[in-house]
Amino acid sequence: MQRLWAPWRLEYVQGADEQEGCVFCRAAAGDDEEHLVVRRGELAFVVLNKYPYTSGHLLVAPYRHGVNFPELDDAEALEIHRLGAQGLAALGAVYGPEGFNLGWNIGRVAGAGIVDHGHLHVVPRWAGDTNFMPVLGDVKVIPEHLAATRRRLADAWPA
Repeated sequence: MQRLWAPWRLEYVQGADEQEGCVFCRAAAGDDEEHLVVRRGELAFVVLNKYPYTSGHLLVAPYRHGVNFPELDDAEALEIHRLGAQGLAALGAVYGPEGFNLGWNIGRVAGAGIVDHGHLHVVPRWAGDTNFMPVLGDVKVIPEHLAATRRRLADAWPA
């Protein structure tokens, strides 16, 4: 397997044992830059995925812990939907993707890495991209540091 340098991964892995609790709850209560929060609403917020499929991979989560898609109340569902749509606009302005994948992974067998705090994935896509499902030598290339991605998307977020 080919290896690529990604400095934020080592920081995350080394600190993983020290960090307890839910990654979304920590982000919701923490500093935006440190936790890669791009936008905050009243009931939900947008954060960058620390292990993105492509540059700009966003996660939209409710502040309320312990809920997944079926348990969202109407106001939470609406705000998550609105933040996701705004995320499409910001990603379009910054990266100009040719398409998007939006989805919920509910349960470990469906690919959920964080099962106790539901979240919507917003993944920008380009024709011929191979980062969504790596096809060559188990390699993914994310060309931009996550802190720069967070800053660019936060600056481009529609009012």
